[in-house]
Amino acid sequence: MVASRRSVEGRVPLAALTRLRDSLVDVEGEAVFAIEFDHDALKVPYAEIRIDAELPLLCQRTLQRFVLPVHIEQRLGLIRSEAEEAGLPPGYEPLLMPEDGMLRTVDLVEDELILAVPVIPIMPGTEAVEQEWPAPDAAPEPEPVNPFAALSALKKDPNS
Repeated sequence: MVASRRSVEGRVPLAALTRLRDSLVDVEGEAVFAIEFDHDALKVPYAEIRIDAELPLLCQRTLQRFVLPVHIEQRLGLIRSEAEEAGLPPGYEPLLMPEDGMLRTVDLVEDELILAVPVIPIMPGTEAVEQEWPAPDAAPEPEPVNPFAALSALKKDPNS
């Protein structure tokens, strides 16, 4: 794919992305993607990926469904071993290729969408609920009770 500078475009329903499904409220919608393969001036093979999707999430502040628009543009440096990661130019994310060299585009799209889901989804425009707790009235604190005061009184009383 890299040598022939190929590109792949497509659409995938969110329902087909089984690993992403657990992060979503429902699976309505689809992801539109384009992947272009090439190598740069340094002969580093890469895949440039663009994904547009609207992910239905559950707001953790309001517990309401909302749609998070996601637009991803990422350049992935194609590497065959983890040792090659250090040689990638700045701005490249490493993508470890499978041993057979076959890259599943749907898996790549799903991986990028999983990374785009926020850890704690919060609907834009909702305000944080902050409670101000009033300070208690400044009543004088009672004198601390000495547990040995009763013994002290007995010690002073000679009739005990």
